[in-house]
Amino acid sequence: MTNEPRIPRPTVDQEAVLTHLRAARNLYTPVAIWTSIDDIPVLIAEVDRLARLLSRTRWDFADLLAAARAALAADHDGEPDPLAYVRDAVAEHRAWTPPEDGELAA
Repeated sequence: MTNEPRIPRPTVDQEAVLTHLRAARNLYTPVAIWTSIDDIPVLIAEVDRLARLLSRTRWDFADLLAAARAALAADHDGEPDPLAYVRDAVAEHRAWTPPEDGELAA
C-alpha cells in the first residue's frame, strides 16, 4: 500500500490565476485584463474535468451501494451466497489512474 493520495491533482495553477485576477482588478490595464481573461478557457476545462470525475465517482458509489443493498436483500431472503453481488461489483470496478501532468482526464 502506498502513501500516495488517491485524489486528482488540479491542472490549473491557482496562484497564477489569482495573481492575474488581482492584477486586472488593481492595475486595470488592457494587458492585465486580457491576461486574466485568457485564464477563462483553462478554468472552464478544469471545471469540466472535475465534473467528469465527480460523475464517475457518483456512478461508482451508486453501483457499489446497489450491490450492498442487493447483498443485504439476498441475505434476508436466505440465498446461499449473498456477497456475490458485492464481489461482482468490486470485480467490475476500474481502478482510477491519474492522468499525466498537464493532461486532462477523459
